[in-house]
Amino acid sequence: MKIKVCGMRDTANLAELLELKPDFIGFIFYDKSPRFVGEALDEEFVKNIPKPIKKVGVFVNANPDFILRNVKKYDLQFVQLHGHETPDFCRTLKMRGANIIKAFSVDENFNFATLNNYKPHCDFFLFDAKGTQPGGNGITFNWDVLKRYDNDKPFFLSGGLSLENIEDVSKLENAIFGLDVNSKFETEPAIKDIEKLKQLMEMVRPAAEEVEA
Repeated sequence: MKIKVCGMRDTANLAELLELKPDFIGFIFYDKSPRFVGEALDEEFVKNIPKPIKKVGVFVNANPDFILRNVKKYDLQFVQLHGHETPDFCRTLKMRGANIIKAFSVDENFNFATLNNYKPHCDFFLFDAKGTQPGGNGITFNWDVLKRYDNDKPFFLSGGLSLENIEDVSKLENAIFGLDVNSKFETEPAIKDIEKLKQLMEMVRPAAEEVEA
């Protein structure tokens, strides 16, 4: 199972995280988020992150030109759309060369049929808990609703993932592509607790994967 660590900003913290070799690292380009990269993100450092680690830019209802400008500036491999972006918006970005992760806020009443129009234009889906903010709310949703997911598009699970509930993920019947972790692995917004992330890696990654890495 892949690990995506989202909400990074601090260069020293990033350097520590890279030692753990996560599969994806997320950077938030949404100015209302406490993890907004702002001017703090070191452009050259980010551009030189080893290629096996995929860089993801997180955007919320942003202008396509703003998104693509940052994709180029930081050499991002994926764009995560965490707002109310339409299937046509995803299609337009895809046609302009972006790889798309489309996030959806999930609750008990979520209609998975709405994903069908997004499927041709997205590389992955991401299911997050519905909260007051577009993401990073630190709460889980009832994972039982994922039993209604009948799509073959791989997805990330997000929302309140912690060391305390991570083992419950293995009980889910769906083949989850990856875990998207954020607030429960922080000492403060945008600063990750590296020791907690080490524990996560040990719990999620089989020993064989560690050897290969």
